[in-house]
Amino acid sequence: MSTKRQQSPSELSDTWIQENNELVNKWQLQNRDQNHTRLLLSEFCKLIRKIQGLPPLEDHCQLELSAVYNVCLLSIVLSEVSEAQTLLTQTMDRVLMLTGSDPVAFHSPVFWRTVLQSVESSETMKSCIQKLLCVQWAVWLANCSLQTIEGHQEEFSSLSTGVDQDMPSILRQTNSNIPLLVMEPRRFLELLQICTLITKGAEKLNEGQSAKAITDLQAASSLPAPRILVAYTHLLSGSCLAHSGRPQMALQCYRTALETDSQCVCALYQSVLLFRRLGNAEAEIQALRLLHSTLMLPDKPVMSCDHVVSPSLLLRSQTLSSLLSVPSAFCVLHSLAQKCVLQSKVSEGVEHYLDLLAALHSDQHGVCPEESHLPRLPELYLEAGAALLMAQRPLDCLTLCDEVITTTLDLLPEKVVLEDGEAADVCTGGDDKVAMLLWTGAAYLLHGHSHCHQQDWKHAVIHYTRCINLLVKMHFREKGGRPQVPSADMVNEQRADLGVLQRLKGISLAWRGISFMQSDEPRNALRDLQLGLQAFPECVGAGLWCGEVLWKLGRRKEAASCWEKTWSITRHTPADSIPVYLREPQTGPTLDSAALRLRISELDLT
Repeated sequence: MSTKRQQSPSELSDTWIQENNELVNKWQLQNRDQNHTRLLLSEFCKLIRKIQGLPPLEDHCQLELSAVYNVCLLSIVLSEVSEAQTLLTQTMDRVLMLTGSDPVAFHSPVFWRTVLQSVESSETMKSCIQKLLCVQWAVWLANCSLQTIEGHQEEFSSLSTGVDQDMPSILRQTNSNIPLLVMEPRRFLELLQICTLITKGAEKLNEGQSAKAITDLQAASSLPAPRILVAYTHLLSGSCLAHSGRPQMALQCYRTALETDSQCVCALYQSVLLFRRLGNAEAEIQALRLLHSTLMLPDKPVMSCDHVVSPSLLLRSQTLSSLLSVPSAFCVLHSLAQKCVLQSKVSEGVEHYLDLLAALHSDQHGVCPEESHLPRLPELYLEAGAALLMAQRPLDCLTLCDEVITTTLDLLPEKVVLEDGEAADVCTGGDDKVAMLLWTGAAYLLHGHSHCHQQDWKHAVIHYTRCINLLVKMHFREKGGRPQVPSADMVNEQRADLGVLQRLKGISLAWRGISFMQSDEPRNALRDLQLGLQAFPECVGAGLWCGEVLWKLGRRKEAASCWEKTWSITRHTPADSIPVYLREPQTGPTLDSAALRLRISELDLT
């Protein structure tokens, strides 16, 4: 009976080298998607288990360490960083065993120094260990362990010489006795160097050390690297300059980043934010237009470069992720619509709002509004409705408001009690009951404004009344107290919902009063205007029209006092933070402050 001849160590080595090289060649030829990579990694792991099933042998050392290098890189490609670290640690323990060195705990700061010293006498083993030290660097970088990387600069500084002396890939391909590698070590090292400098620059920027950050980033920009990484160095340099109070130089850096790589869209977004901080609304609008049109272009592969390990796998710090993040096309279009409306580019703003609503309904890009930090759909309808009214399109405004009312009216509770300390953010729908009540109230308010625009005072009064009747359903209870009707003095920064409630209540009362005034009902008008001022003292329309009614009723000194108080009142809420549908309307009956001041001066002369 014949038995199969056992292969010698030399024959096993040749067989495993051939197996390794076939897998590497397959990797280089195939589509490198996740499924193919996972299958290939599985085959590599089988090879590693066979090699490491034997005690560590010097004859197998180059093969084993090369195969481990390949497995670790593919593990990192699949974001399996902890698996790469485990294999790396086990392999280094085998190296120490092979060289007869005392075992060292992996977490010891001298671990890698000990490993390198143990192979100092063998150039082949030293070269292989240096490649695996690059892998260790990548693992630490992927885990954002910058302090650990800093603590190993002495070991890393020797890599450039060692890796440069490694056999080029083309010579490996022609020598069947040498294990092939999935990525050339020199290129891997270059990638690690620039990604580390970019990450360090971002962290120093976050710590307020802009000058030190720029030094790192300038060093990074001169390294050989994919264009997108060089673009990131210019982007971060711009952010450093912006934080240092040099906005024009920052904008130039953002421009350079875009010129370096057109896919560096985050540079365009940072330009938008900088223009916003500078108060340059026209430039911000232009940048938003360009950003939106760029985001609407067909998708391109992210970080498209010919590296096995994508740079995105190494640039993982939260600070960097924040700086490189860009909102969705939906969010950018919403910002553009808002900004246009607020900057009196109302027609353009309306078109952007309508495009946004159409895109959300068709969901052309498969992005859920909640995931892209947009306001919820009813609020978008209200914003678009307010913009349509500003564009003199009251009927279209009514149509959108009807959509909100139809959607929310049947879901409204009979009563809502807000508890002290129970924060509800209306803009994000933090409490659905509160949000739906306020959205419906805002829809009725815009209904009233639309009828005012058409001088239909009867229907304006009806819809303002519906808004008021809805808002009085909301009560507020302080700790240990009874529910009560909210008042202006209860509003604070922690209670955004109460601020919206009081604003809605004040504007709806004021404009019902103005509608009564237009219908020649001055006493009803005065009652509502005074109630509106109690609910929302910052309401300019209520103050001016209250004075007008008092003047008409012959109470001219009271009217003059009311006007003076209205002009002198301090506005506590920043204008840009107020949604467009919660602002006092720009259409409908108005009063000229210059004419009112003339009346006061004439009154003083009498």
